[in-house]
Amino acid sequence: MNGIVHPCCHPEDRPAPKNEDEMMVLIFEYIDRLFSIIRPRRLLYMAIDGVAPRAKMNQQRSRRFRGSKESADKRKEIADVRERLEREGIPLPPPKADSEHFDNNCITPGTPFMAKLADSLRYYIHNRLNNDPAWSKIQIILSDANAPGEGEHKIMDYIRRQRASPGHDPNTVHCLCGADADLIMLGLATHEPNFIIIREEFVPNQQRPCELCGQYGHGLKDCQGLARDEIAPDQADPVSKETNFIFLRLSILREYLERELFMPNLPFKFDLERAIDDWVFMCFFVGNDFLPHLPSLEIREGAIDRLIRLYKDAVYKTHGYLTQDGHVN
Repeated sequence: MNGIVHPCCHPEDRPAPKNEDEMMVLIFEYIDRLFSIIRPRRLLYMAIDGVAPRAKMNQQRSRRFRGSKESADKRKEIADVRERLEREGIPLPPPKADSEHFDNNCITPGTPFMAKLADSLRYYIHNRLNNDPAWSKIQIILSDANAPGEGEHKIMDYIRRQRASPGHDPNTVHCLCGADADLIMLGLATHEPNFIIIREEFVPNQQRPCELCGQYGHGLKDCQGLARDEIAPDQADPVSKETNFIFLRLSILREYLERELFMPNLPFKFDLERAIDDWVFMCFFVGNDFLPHLPSLEIREGAIDRLIRLYKDAVYKTHGYLTQDGHVN
């Protein structure tokens, strides 16, 4: 859910919502669109990030402090540009009240905003269950910020518990929404055959509105504070387009990994599931949210390809895989 909340609360490609109520409406509309694309048949699990694991707390703390300082610096820069343009007599939109400034650090467990978000989502779920036939046929689970752990980890724990239950259907299709690369690793680690990740399509060099006047085609430092009837063609709002989504099918990724990791003439039978576990383990060395990358390994410099070559040599020499049942062998 945090991958939905952040772009709705402080979007980069359009003016920010005026208040928290507008943010909640945007979140509801985003979920509605995802629901209509994915069309779940059995279960919808909405998981908000709770208290982060200890391994990630230091990183999150430093990111929060850095974000707070950058936000204060940006407000000061906007005030300086506004003061300069007002001295020149250039018309500008009225300044935002302090109450309208949204601090991104509010999107963290224990804040009033997160409590309001959880209450709003409960209202939204009850409303859809009563008024939308597609919702009334499925089970809905909401895990708010009071439950510890990151959202994707809570969902993965649920999938593992379901997989271990006696009545589990092995043909169940899972669809996880999020832009983090670690979702790929988590999905592969479940060994579910039908796992799909949906995320927003990344559009490079996307135009952003000016933080002062809200127009397009220029940045804050180049703002001229033009009135609406004087806007140049390249500064008008760009044609509004709905965000496109892309699907990543882990079943196809597994086929590619099988081609990459297959080792002929092994003294034992090649096991794709064990090899995928080893590949996920090796990817830890190029860094993730909990561990920094090793100084000698950079993804941009072909670190993963190098690790695969070394891995194959190691398997031939040691006559075994690197991991077993989630532990280093």
